[in-house]
Amino acid sequence: MRKNERGDCLRVAEIMSKNFPFIREDELVTKARAMLRSHRTRILPVVNYDKRLLGIIYRRNIMAITSSVSAIRVKGLMENPRLVAVLDEDGYSVAKRMVKLDEWYAPVVETKENKLYKGVLGLENFIAHFLKTGSSKLSETLESIMSSEIVTCSPDDEVDNVWRLMQRKAFAGLPVVKKDKLVGMVTQKDFLDSGAVMPTFESKKGRYKSPPKISAIMKTSVISLKPSATIRKAAEIMLNKNIGRLPITDEKNRLVGIVDREDIVRAFLYV
Repeated sequence: MRKNERGDCLRVAEIMSKNFPFIREDELVTKARAMLRSHRTRILPVVNYDKRLLGIIYRRNIMAITSSVSAIRVKGLMENPRLVAVLDEDGYSVAKRMVKLDEWYAPVVETKENKLYKGVLGLENFIAHFLKTGSSKLSETLESIMSSEIVTCSPDDEVDNVWRLMQRKAFAGLPVVKKDKLVGMVTQKDFLDSGAVMPTFESKKGRYKSPPKISAIMKTSVISLKPSATIRKAAEIMLNKNIGRLPITDEKNRLVGIVDREDIVRAFLYV
């Protein structure tokens, strides 16, 4: 196995999550929804009874149907994974492909030939690895890696419209801003958890005459950091709190940037 730019090697098998939940192709979508909620995962690998990988279920797949639909099987909703990793593959190469494809997770198989499911490799696995390395990169500030062109929403925006915006932009979460101040965050998980206000996405207007507002489902107790905070600080919060992104604010709580898991991983891959 080749060494990366830092001179070290890293196999997928060394850092992957081996006990990541999965679901079988003939099980109900309602079970997949319950598993995504209870395990707080963003994906579910789909396998057959020989435990061979068949596909993947994303949160967005589950939310594309009404909560009243119960007869749909997982195989009718799963997608082909855009990226599948192999146990003995070079971890750094996989990480670069994940960032390039904007994929936070890759199911892992034993070999490309047998497709035996072995677990999942997530960006958080790389972040945990980088925290252990003691790299000087950890002491750099978030200002050097944060994205300053930020898409936001308002507490008064309708749930349906914000969901469609997130789908169009391929975002899993958005900062909620009012009068230029950060007042909350809304994520795919908030949509999924809020079954009572979950919109119906098959139609233009959804199932509500007066669609609920983002204020009904957003989280208001948001962890934010200043641009001067370190990459280490952001990485530790993301891992400890299972957070995918952190808003960056100034001294007046005005949103000035955002840092997500890709930003953290990218900082170490391209040193």
